[in-house]
Amino acid sequence: MERTLRKKLIDILACPMCGHYPLKLVAIQENDDKVVQGILHCQNCGRWYPIRDEIAVMLPDNMRDQKKDDEFYASYEKYFKENGIPRSWQATEK
Repeated sequence: MERTLRKKLIDILACPMCGHYPLKLVAIQENDDKVVQGILHCQNCGRWYPIRDEIAVMLPDNMRDQKKDDEFYASYEKYFKENGIPRSWQATEK
């Protein structure tokens, strides 16, 4: 079973916290129709989810690893800022 994140599947993904979809994709690195590195951003609640090595890491807040998220943000800060995505994935919860 293939577990890579293909761009055509983005529209069916929903935020695990608020249920909003579609999520905004910020593709940082792509390979054909696959997203290798990127960010999925929920424009409803403000949360973001990293795409690492073709896998979208979409965990609820209580299962997230703050250290890994901080490292991901630091690596791709330019993309977060260019797209108006807050550093904290809990920043704009409604």
